[in-house]
Amino acid sequence: MHSSDQRGPLKGIRVLSVEQFITGPYCTQLLADAGAEVIKIERPGSGDPRRGMGPYLESPSGKPVSGGFIQYNRSKKSLTLNLASEAGKDIFRDLAGQSDVVVENLRPGSMKKLGLDYSTLSEINPGLIYAAISGFGQLEDYAGPYQQWPALDIVSEAMSGIMHIVGFEDRPPTYTIYGMADIYAGLVNALSIMLALFQRQVTGRGQMVDTSMYDSMVSLNERSVALHSLTGETPVRGRERVLGPRGAYAAQDGYVALNIPTDDMWARLARAIGREDLVDNPRCAKGPDRAENDAFIRSVLEDWMSTMTKREAVSALHEAGVPAGPVQTIEEVLACPQVQARKMLLDVPHPDLGPVKMARSPMRLSDSPEVVADPPPSLGEHSEEIIADLLGYSQDHITDLREQGVI
Repeated sequence: MHSSDQRGPLKGIRVLSVEQFITGPYCTQLLADAGAEVIKIERPGSGDPRRGMGPYLESPSGKPVSGGFIQYNRSKKSLTLNLASEAGKDIFRDLAGQSDVVVENLRPGSMKKLGLDYSTLSEINPGLIYAAISGFGQLEDYAGPYQQWPALDIVSEAMSGIMHIVGFEDRPPTYTIYGMADIYAGLVNALSIMLALFQRQVTGRGQMVDTSMYDSMVSLNERSVALHSLTGETPVRGRERVLGPRGAYAAQDGYVALNIPTDDMWARLARAIGREDLVDNPRCAKGPDRAENDAFIRSVLEDWMSTMTKREAVSALHEAGVPAGPVQTIEEVLACPQVQARKMLLDVPHPDLGPVKMARSPMRLSDSPEVVADPPPSLGEHSEEIIADLLGYSQDHITDLREQGVI
C-alpha cells in the first residue's frame, strides 16, 4: 500500500500526530495501513518513550535494538520538533494548516498550554479533525471529576468493571491482555476520525474527536451494564450466572473453548458427547441451571474429551453443529492456516533486524489493495523532507533550526 504505487482508501489524507506509548500510535498505524500519510511528531533527542522499551534485541550485526517501537509505528514519517520553542510551534501550526487530522494522546491540557489545541488550530484550518485520546475525556461539556487523572491501560480496565470479572472467584482480579484498553481506545479513535471525515464531506467543517479510554472500556463491558440494569445482579469473577457451559475444557493435548448460549445448542452438545439424557435433566435444561451446575457439566465434558486431542474434539463438536475452537498458543496462531489464508501477518521490514512479523490491521475491504508495510522510521528520519517539501523552508533555514534544537 505504501511501497507500491497503490494506496488504500485514505490516500491523500494527511495525519499529524503528537503521540506516545500505544493508544495514539496504534490509532495512527491503523490510518497508515489504510493509506494515510502519518507524520509522527517526536521530541528531539529521545522521541517516543517506546523507542527505549523492550523487548530488547540484538541485530545480526550486534547492534542493540529496542523492539517496543516496532509494534505500533510502521509506515509513518518521523519529524523531530521541539514544541516548547516558538519556532517549533510555528512549524506545527503551519503543518496543521495543511493536514486533515491531528491526533494527540498527551495528558489533558498539554496541547492547550502549548497553544496547539483544537480551538487554536481550527481557526487556522476550519476543516481540521482534531482527535484527542485521554484517560477520562477532555470536552468541557462532559467534564467529570477524574478528567485530570493520569491513566494507563490497566487503570481504565480496572475502573470499567472488566478487571472485576476476569479471573477466579477465590483470587484477586487480574488484567486481560497487555494494552487492551490502549488498543481498543485507539481503534475507537480511528473509527471516530472516519465519522468526522465523512461528516466533513457534508458540512465542510472539522470538529474535535474526544476519545476516553475509560468510556471505551465501559462500552466494551456492555454486557455487565445490561445485566445489572435488567436483573440488579453484579457479575461475579470466575462464575457465569446466566449461560453455560462456557469456558475452556481439558482434552489430551490442551484445551477446547466453547460457549453454549441457547438450549437447542445444549441439546446438540449433549447428543454429540453421547449424553442425550442431559438434554432435559433439571440440572442442565436451562442456561441458569447449567451455569449453577458448571462443575458437574465440566466433569462430563472433560471425561468425554479425555481420550481425544483438542482437534479431534473440535471436529466432533463441529459435526454436531456446536461452535468450538482449540485454545492456541501464539506459535499455533502464527502457523494457523486460517491466519495465513487471511494474510493476517505482515512482514514489516526493519533496517537492523530484517523482516519482522507483525499482526495486520483487521479491516479488510474488497476493493482496496493489500497492506504493504514500510519500516518504522528512525528518529527524525523525515524532518528535512517534511519541512522542505511541505513548508518550503530553505536548507539554510533548516540548518538554523537544527542548530537551535528546534528539530
